[in-house]
Amino acid sequence: MSSDSRIDMTDGAIAPKLFALSWPLVAGNLLQTLYNLADVFWVGRVGSDAVAAVSLMFPTSWMFVSTAMGITAATIALVSQHVGAGEDRQADHVVGQTVLLTLAVSVALAILGYVFRHPLLSLIGAEGAVYTEALAYIEVIFLSLPLTFLFFAFRAALQGAGDTKTAMWLMVASAGLNVVIDPIFILGWGPIEGMGTRGAAVATLLSRLFATAAGVYILLRGDWGVQLHLEDLRPDPERLRKLVDVGYPASLDGWARSFSAVVMAALVARFGPIPTAAYGIGLRLMSVSWSVSGAVGQATATGVGQNLGAKTPDRAASVTWTATATTMGILFAAAGLVVAFPAEAMRLFIGEQPVIDEGITFLRIVAPSWAFFGGVMVIQGAFRGAGITKAAMALSFLSRWIFRVPVALVVAFAWTVTVPVIGPVSGLAWGVEGLWWAYVAGAVASFAVAVVWFRLGTWREGVIDRGATPAAGDD
Repeated sequence: MSSDSRIDMTDGAIAPKLFALSWPLVAGNLLQTLYNLADVFWVGRVGSDAVAAVSLMFPTSWMFVSTAMGITAATIALVSQHVGAGEDRQADHVVGQTVLLTLAVSVALAILGYVFRHPLLSLIGAEGAVYTEALAYIEVIFLSLPLTFLFFAFRAALQGAGDTKTAMWLMVASAGLNVVIDPIFILGWGPIEGMGTRGAAVATLLSRLFATAAGVYILLRGDWGVQLHLEDLRPDPERLRKLVDVGYPASLDGWARSFSAVVMAALVARFGPIPTAAYGIGLRLMSVSWSVSGAVGQATATGVGQNLGAKTPDRAASVTWTATATTMGILFAAAGLVVAFPAEAMRLFIGEQPVIDEGITFLRIVAPSWAFFGGVMVIQGAFRGAGITKAAMALSFLSRWIFRVPVALVVAFAWTVTVPVIGPVSGLAWGVEGLWWAYVAGAVASFAVAVVWFRLGTWREGVIDRGATPAAGDD
C-alpha cells in the first residue's frame, strides 16, 4: 500500500469518496465490538464474578478511551487541514507532536491508575471475589494504556490524511489475534496456565502491542501518506498547545456521554429487571446505528478538514449535508424494518416474552429517532474536522444533559415540588415509557440545534495557522 490509498475529498464526486472513507471505519467500529465480546465470552467460562469484574471496569476504560479520542480528534482536524492545504510536512509535524503528547498523557495516566488502583476499585463498588478479579484485570490494562493511546494516534494520523483502510486491516489482524489468544491466557493451554481475568488483559495487551508496533512501523516508513520523523518528537510548545486546545473538548464530550449512559441506566433500573433487560437489548440494536453514523461522522471530519485546508468551505458544507442526508436515509430505512418487526428483533437476543413485549414498546418509540441521532453525530464530525470541537461537545451536552435526562425526570416519574410564585409542579408519571420518549426528545431537539448551528458557518475558517513553519530539520 502506498500514498495512493489517500482519498482526496477536495474534488470529484462526494458520495463515492465518502463511502470509500466510511466503510473501513464502520468495519473498524464493529471489530472493536468483537474485541470486547471476545473478552466477555471467554471470561464467562471462568464464572460470574469474572464477568462482573470485566463489566465493572468498562466505564473506567471508556474514560481512558475518551481521553485518547480527544487528543486524536485534534490530530484528525489538523492533519486533514494541512493535507488539504498541500502542507504535507506540516501534517507530519502534527503526527510527531501527537505521538509525543499521547505518550506523555498515557504514561502519566498509567502510573496514576496503577498507584491508586485499590482505592479506585473500592470507589466503584468492587467487593469480595469481584474485587480480586477486577484488580487482576486492571493492573495489566493500566500497563497497556500507552499502546492503546499510540494506536489511536496512528489511526487518527492516517484518517486525517484520507487513509482509513490501513488502520482497518490492522484492526482485523489485532482483533483476530485477540480472539485466538484469549482462551489460551484466560483458560490455559499446554504449558500456559489459565489466568482468568488477568489472562484477558494480557491477551488485550499483546494484541495492542502487535497493532501499535505495526502502526509505528508504517508511520516511520511514510509510504501511507503521512510520516513520523524522529526530529518531530522534540517538544513544540505551540503545536502541543494547539493539540490540547482542540482536543480537550472532545475528551469532555466522551466523558459526558459515558456519565449520561450511567444515569439513564440507573433511571431505567428503578422500574425493575424487565424494562432494564429490554433497555439493554434495545441499546445493542441502537449501537449498530451508532457504528454507522459515528463512522460517517469521522469520514465527514476528514472531508471537512481537507476542504477547509484547501480554502473550499462551500464544498466542506456539501460534504456535510451529503453525509447527513445519506446517513439519515439509511437509518430511517433500518428503523422502518425494526418498527415493522420489533418482536423478531428482540428474539435475536432473548426468548422471555415479558422482556420482548417491553422491548417492542421501546423500539416502536425510539427507533424512528435513530436517524436524528445519526444526523447529529455526522454534524458533530463536521465540527471536529473544522477543529471546532467545543461545538461538538456542546451538542453532546445539550442532547444528553438538557434535552434527555431532565425530560426523563419530568415525564417518567411521579413527584411534586412547590415553586415560589408558580405553586406546586408535578412530574407527568408516564412510567418507563417516559424514559423512552426522553431519548426521542433528545435526538430531535439536538438535531434541530445542530442544523441551525452548522448553517451559521462559524466553522469555515478552520484552525491551522497559514504559513506556519515546522520545527528545525524539516524537509
